[in-house]
Amino acid sequence: MHEPFMQQALALAAQSLLLTSPNPRVGCVITSPDGQVLGQGFTQRAGEAHAEVMALRDAQARDHSVVGATAYVTLEPCSHQGRTGPCCDALAAAGIKKVVAAINDPNPRVAGQGLARLRAAGIEVDIGHGGAESRELNIGFFSRMVRQTPWVRMKLAASLDGKTALDNGVSQWITSAPARSDGHAWRARACAVLTGIGTVLADNPKLDVRLIETPRQPALVVVDSRLETPLDAALFIPERALYIYAAVPDEARQAALQARGATVVLLPGPNDKVDLAAMLRDLARREINELHVEAGEKLNGSLVREGLVDEFLVYLAPKLIGQGRGMAHFGPLQDLAQALPLEFKSTAMLGPDLRVVARVSGRDIF
Repeated sequence: MHEPFMQQALALAAQSLLLTSPNPRVGCVITSPDGQVLGQGFTQRAGEAHAEVMALRDAQARDHSVVGATAYVTLEPCSHQGRTGPCCDALAAAGIKKVVAAINDPNPRVAGQGLARLRAAGIEVDIGHGGAESRELNIGFFSRMVRQTPWVRMKLAASLDGKTALDNGVSQWITSAPARSDGHAWRARACAVLTGIGTVLADNPKLDVRLIETPRQPALVVVDSRLETPLDAALFIPERALYIYAAVPDEARQAALQARGATVVLLPGPNDKVDLAAMLRDLARREINELHVEAGEKLNGSLVREGLVDEFLVYLAPKLIGQGRGMAHFGPLQDLAQALPLEFKSTAMLGPDLRVVARVSGRDIF
């Protein structure tokens, strides 16, 4: 009996994909004992109502009583006072009799306490239906809560022979318009987009979401060891958070960039380069769940070499380039056993191009 209602709740959660950052994407369906849907909803923007409250409001708007009802929720109802009140208390106060939750909330401030408070209020609790789907939908939130780092997804657009640009740097456009629009959809779901100073200087990109409708723009992160970001760069967009990570201090440049609205963070590593692992930890503290990488082969190679990439989002165009720039510059390896092992998660055709999502083997076991 649980499966169709939990699937409905998961479909609702997916509607919040571009909306809830940094909160998890959650859906809720409330049903009567005879299986009638009384109310439903999904989590809104941070600081606004969670899925459970939206479902309760929907039931009230339909003039349905939820006393004795069952609530299907794709994540354990929260038990703490954050930007909003505890959802477990709202369900109990409304007279819900049973809660079916897909998976425990990994947030240490919840972590089973929401379910415990429901049980203490006399509410029957069932957990585990749709857990894998809910976790996948919130892979970045789980990563931040469990590993204290974002989920790092590297986007690449390449020819079939793995070239992301010609030798002279020209790359517009290797892939088709449908692939580029899809890439913007993946940008939109991320909390932040990461690039390097090489891309900024070569292409002067905005790296915002333009090709699809989105309720919010992800933050932008630039790895800029020597603070070379031009003050008139296109990436300065009003009201978009911009983080510039540097390794070599320059007070004048730092002050100038901060005056333009950037947050400059000094995290020096070896050879006057940014400590990339420390950068990820810092981004997690800034509530970045999913980090979407669109950079050149040098920064890509550094991220791969340091084992910091979790997943690859690759668009392959049906063309050969021959000599050109590759996806990620690292190595050389001495043995094929040293190759980074991946697992194909999905494939899809987008116009003439092939999209491949490949995950580093075992990376999502946390």
